[in-house]
Amino acid sequence: MKLYPVILCGGAGTRLWPASRPSRPKQFIPLAGNRSLFYEAVIRVSPLVSEGARLIVVGAADHRALILDQLDEAGIDAQVLLEPVGRDSAAAMAAAAVWTAAHDIEGINVFVASDHFIPDSDAFRSSVIVAAKEAQSGRIVTLGIKPNKPSTAYGYIHPVKSGLSKVAEFVEKPDRRTAEKYIENGYLWNSGNFIVSASVLLKELSSQAASVDFAARAAVSQGVGDVILNLGDAFQEAPRVSIDYAIMEKTKLASVLAVDFVWSDLGAWDAIAASGEGEIGSHIFEDAEGCLARAPDGMVVAAIGVRDLAIIVERDAVLVCDLRRSQEVKKIVERIRLSSPQHADFFNPSEESLADGSQRLKDWLRTRSLPLWSALGQREDGCFAESLTLDGRWVDAARTARTQAYLIHAFAQVGMMGWGGPWARAVRGGLKKIDDDCARPDQIGGSQDQAFRLLALAAAFKAGVAGADVLPRGESILNSLLKRGVPGGDLLEEGAAFQSGFHMHLLAAVLAWEEVSAAPVWRDAADRIVRLACVALIDTKSGRLRGCDERLASLSDGLDYAVEPGHQFEWACLLARYATARNDGEALATAHRLHARGREGVSERRQLAVNALSDDGEVLRARARLWPQTEWLKSSLILAHCVSEHDRAAYMADASEALRALWLYLTPDGLWRDTLLESGKFIEEPSPASSLYHIVAAFAQLADSALVDSEAWAPSAVLR
Repeated sequence: MKLYPVILCGGAGTRLWPASRPSRPKQFIPLAGNRSLFYEAVIRVSPLVSEGARLIVVGAADHRALILDQLDEAGIDAQVLLEPVGRDSAAAMAAAAVWTAAHDIEGINVFVASDHFIPDSDAFRSSVIVAAKEAQSGRIVTLGIKPNKPSTAYGYIHPVKSGLSKVAEFVEKPDRRTAEKYIENGYLWNSGNFIVSASVLLKELSSQAASVDFAARAAVSQGVGDVILNLGDAFQEAPRVSIDYAIMEKTKLASVLAVDFVWSDLGAWDAIAASGEGEIGSHIFEDAEGCLARAPDGMVVAAIGVRDLAIIVERDAVLVCDLRRSQEVKKIVERIRLSSPQHADFFNPSEESLADGSQRLKDWLRTRSLPLWSALGQREDGCFAESLTLDGRWVDAARTARTQAYLIHAFAQVGMMGWGGPWARAVRGGLKKIDDDCARPDQIGGSQDQAFRLLALAAAFKAGVAGADVLPRGESILNSLLKRGVPGGDLLEEGAAFQSGFHMHLLAAVLAWEEVSAAPVWRDAADRIVRLACVALIDTKSGRLRGCDERLASLSDGLDYAVEPGHQFEWACLLARYATARNDGEALATAHRLHARGREGVSERRQLAVNALSDDGEVLRARARLWPQTEWLKSSLILAHCVSEHDRAAYMADASEALRALWLYLTPDGLWRDTLLESGKFIEEPSPASSLYHIVAAFAQLADSALVDSEAWAPSAVLR
């Protein structure tokens, strides 16, 4: 007998508003103790997993991060099935049974709710073992809780006899008088825990609820992923029905095992208060009895002369209610959804459309980030800060041409897009500073620095800040770089073992110049760089960037090297731009392959582009910086316009994921975090100024994709 426990993560916990909301339902928050009910369920049932079997979790795709983070925190591996939409317990159980039967036709599922309070885990597991032996004989066994009081909050089960028994009937939540009668007659509370073999459950579904069975089988077969399986769209065709309605009230196979361990579904604030472990935060009571108080860190609840109240404080809402009427909180939530819908749920970026997220990014740039960086991020001499602390203070650091050029480009770009702030002043000051830093008598200087300088000059000229005199200056800088090639005429960065970074930056600059100058030198240089890239820098079959030395001999064979998803995406963007301008199908195909290899670096658990992979796709550096998320977004959007309508939808979905990833890093005041650790925590460090270039470039691509409105976006007067 192999047991496959299944944790069902459905339910919104409406009666526990404002702590529980659709984007963060009750099972994922601490309600009775310091750990969430889901976490406790994982710890409780994982010892039941038989050798060779698996723990299964079925939950909403929107709760993916909550599920995976808490599994990781618990140190427990599980097979995760993610529902595209909620379809109640019957469909969720059916999907888990389909997966189980496919791996073990004799496997027995132990279905448990993720939001139940069961302090005695040993008693629970002992009861499951007894029920599982009964399930081996083909029965569907549920655990019936011996009531300790009449309750109108639970459904009831009428057993034929005491102990382990066949079920006479299931009944719905009664009124109080009926509940008292049920207790007198030996009825049990319906706990919603079921133990049944996967094959028996599927057989009953096929005869009693065929549409549920069909949809679940199709959804699993269509599923995408392995350990984390995103159920297919067929799941949406399943009727929204509970397992009680679908099977238990009809089947002749139902049994119930009476148990007497402490159990509650913690469905409302009175149940939380009764657990004795529901208070969170600080409170001061004066002549106040029987009250439950919960508040975030940094807040205190004070109450005088009151009795039996729930006082629940969240950052955007407060609930005060009589604990005896806590079941009625659902009515309040229904009214809030109509009168103040923003308070019915926490903001959930996973439900935000790409267009809405793009508009929000525009507003963030317009009213927060650009005003802040133009005011605090540049000195009077035109020098841009390399970084600002998270409270907006300048960080003294060695000045780099990259940062100066990137900020010039970013402010020129927003100026051309209609931002009404002091962008031209920022560009002029930055341009003078980078000229002073990079200019040499022979116009050479460092190759990387000159590539960045070219990018800045092109942006300033296109925006109308720099005059026509930059045209010959730009050509002079490029010619100086061309002279540094090996006899074959290839462009190289002196002394660098890996050449793809320099050529990527130079190609970005050259393509920018192609947009503002008809001089053939720019087109010829772009062609040379792309030819070199496809011969020496990119494995055009696999789509992975590779290393080469100054002789252009490949460093890939026999050597381990990092594949950086961010650079994969950045090269994909550049080659897609080039291919579109040249109508070059081979370059475009390479761009698609580059993107696909970069996509391998998007963490399935965190939905973020990580820093680096090995050549065979294994994660080398699981940290995730901000800039790869912007390049992922840009690459998805550019390539979406170079494919069929069907493939375009996939790329746009990719862009939505990338934009959601980017939003994780941005702070409300216009700054950003830079590095997210694998633990889910950010490194406490200043905001690198160079990221503004990446953010603005991503926003410009969103604008080019018609995902934001075209009205002028001058900063508000208060922030000017």
